[in-house]
Amino acid sequence: MSMLISKLNWRYATKRMTGEKVPDQKIESILEAIRLSASSAGLQPYTIFIISNAALKKEIYEKACHQLQVIESSHLFVFASKTTITDNYIREIVANTAGIRNIPVEALDGYFNMVKGHNDTLTHEQRANGAARQAYIALGTALIASAFEEIDASPMEGFNPLMVDEILGLKEKELQSVVLLALGYRNKEADLLAIAEKARKTRAQLYVEIK
Repeated sequence: MSMLISKLNWRYATKRMTGEKVPDQKIESILEAIRLSASSAGLQPYTIFIISNAALKKEIYEKACHQLQVIESSHLFVFASKTTITDNYIREIVANTAGIRNIPVEALDGYFNMVKGHNDTLTHEQRANGAARQAYIALGTALIASAFEEIDASPMEGFNPLMVDEILGLKEKELQSVVLLALGYRNKEADLLAIAEKARKTRAQLYVEIK
């Protein structure tokens, strides 16, 4: 069994955590993995809020997400996607790419026109939904990176997004919260799932091979 598969067998959606702080080095490794995550056209249309402030986590717990992982976690990540994708945002991404690759921004006119052309065909709602789906790709990378670092993680959709948006002032930033991720260490005494067998579909149930 490869190391990656072993780590994925180890991980589960942790329901109770100890509150122990995750070392900064491990958090930075997870953040770098998220930064390098796959993203359609390289747009990365989201911002991740990294919350370790106990008072803010308590406010989110009390007002928006009554799940103990929020306050028992070391860090709470809020994945917030853009509510719209504008031409200016695409230009910023293109300019950033040109700068990193040390080429004239005009050399990426084809890239800009392709992305803009597709974006122009979408409604406001489609742009927002697409950005949210991109945030979930980043979430998947975060879960795998957390497992690799043997940091417990709990992704959460069961929260009040409008309240989280209000607490963090997301509307003014043209963002919306789409999913939360609590990071920390499992409380084996309080979390019955810590010793439960991982339940997943079998290979035959999950895959259809077409050769």
